[in-house]
Amino acid sequence: MSENDYDAFAADYDADNENNAWNAYYERPATLSLAGDVAGLRVLDAGCGGGAHAAALIERGATVTGIDRSAGLLEIARRRLEGGARLLLADLSEPLPFDDGAFDLVVASLVMHYLEDWSLPLLEFNRVLAKGGRLVLSTHHPFMDHPLSGHDNYFETYRFDDTWERGGRTIHMRFWHRPLHAMFDAFKSAGFAIETVSEPEPDPRARTLFPKAHKSLTTEPRFLFFSLVKAGDRQPH
Repeated sequence: MSENDYDAFAADYDADNENNAWNAYYERPATLSLAGDVAGLRVLDAGCGGGAHAAALIERGATVTGIDRSAGLLEIARRRLEGGARLLLADLSEPLPFDDGAFDLVVASLVMHYLEDWSLPLLEFNRVLAKGGRLVLSTHHPFMDHPLSGHDNYFETYRFDDTWERGGRTIHMRFWHRPLHAMFDAFKSAGFAIETVSEPEPDPRARTLFPKAHKSLTTEPRFLFFSLVKAGDRQPH
């Protein structure tokens, strides 16, 4: 099986994602917290997977469009959301099929670390956001993936491989590490200003449900979260 072939293990991935410590009790609540009050907003869920974030956003009053490059995960999202969101097959390494200013908020959950080049997707996120729009983004923490990769130079942007166990199978995954300054440079070049950088705590329930994972999530870097706004659109505080 080729790397990152989510179609080959979509059901197993979604079932794990639904309830594990890393996604259900850490990444998802942190991303939704940064998104804030979404009632009445037009939201693009970029890399929507099986629709867990989209379901929460819809429940909170957003109008959601979800995109993903995995047809298998999109089918799971369709069944979950039952027509509650517009769902499209799309690749973030290509221009997005949306008009300028079509959204008030873009959510990009754990998708950017699959991309070698952030330039186009960030420019496209900026383009499809309306004036005052925000991008809420989560990605691998570079201080996590660098030791994991075994690469000798943190300051390079480089590819590395990992394996996951899902549904009794070994899954080959490929990611891109980029140092923190490269992330900030990419945001600025695409026309974003940083509102918030977050290294959150997990949901307190994880302490009892997943004690080993809770200890890891509260003592080691895992994911990094950003709230970004179109440059020039930030309101004075």
